[in-house]
Amino acid sequence: MKDYEEKTDEELMDLLKEGDEKIVDYVMNKYKNLVRKKASSMFILGADREDLIQEGMIGLYKAIRDYDSGRDASFITFADLCVSRQMYTAIEKAGRMKHAPLNSYISIYEEDFQKEGGANPEEEFLDKERVLLMEKILEEELSPFEKKVLDLMLTGMDYTNIAAVLGRDVKSTDNAIQRAKGKLKKAWKTN
Repeated sequence: MKDYEEKTDEELMDLLKEGDEKIVDYVMNKYKNLVRKKASSMFILGADREDLIQEGMIGLYKAIRDYDSGRDASFITFADLCVSRQMYTAIEKAGRMKHAPLNSYISIYEEDFQKEGGANPEEEFLDKERVLLMEKILEEELSPFEKKVLDLMLTGMDYTNIAAVLGRDVKSTDNAIQRAKGKLKKAWKTN
């Protein structure tokens, strides 16, 4: 392992292609904090941080497996992008299961709710209605690109990272966020 510390990531990737499989473990260990840092700024409904870290480590492994020094940018840039994309895919997949929480059991009897430390059933119902209305607005008003940008923005990513994950320039990402905000405000006022 000491030999690996003296080499650049790109040199390590070349050695890996020559058959030195120990490099995979070394690089996975070297960049696990990058994955942890990214996971701390994102959120999957109904999942814990460890789930995101696991997804990020899968993205890191894919970066190690697929990196091409002749085609791609530096390894760290490529790895950062692969980790972000893997996490985003996991978040997006979790988002598709958006109705699962709405289908869970809730007592209609206020005294049962208060024993369990819950809110008033009427408030719970209205909150669900608001969520469904917002989902309808998002689905009907936003373009697929605007939805992706908004999803990533809600995870805490900044414009630059969102642009990198989606393979777009920062200006078009910023424009998509502004359009999405405008459409949401307009649709929310009319509903």
